[in-house]
Amino acid sequence: MIGRPMRRRRPLLRAAAVGGTFAAGRATGRRAEASANAEADQNQRISAVEQQQAAPAAQAPTGQDEGGQAPSAGPSVTDQLGQLTTLHQQGALTDEEFAAAKAKIIGS
Repeated sequence: MIGRPMRRRRPLLRAAAVGGTFAAGRATGRRAEASANAEADQNQRISAVEQQQAAPAAQAPTGQDEGGQAPSAGPSVTDQLGQLTTLHQQGALTDEEFAAAKAKIIGS
């Protein structure tokens, strides 16, 4: 066996196969992170809409504001529905969430 040259195996092919698997794992992680961020952003927007709806109900009416005028009742039903429609069109609300929020506004 002394006169026989050593054949090189294919380490590059093996490295490419392992590296490709690693890259696919990173891409999956990035997609999961992006999905989690989108969900957190959506939850934040929904919370903001709910807080806007709850704020007028939480404020006790005093009869008059500082200017001597009667206080406003907060955003009208039309304004609230407009905000919900905008969030739904932007993709922040799913069809089910939009329907539930709309029913809550109309029912109250």
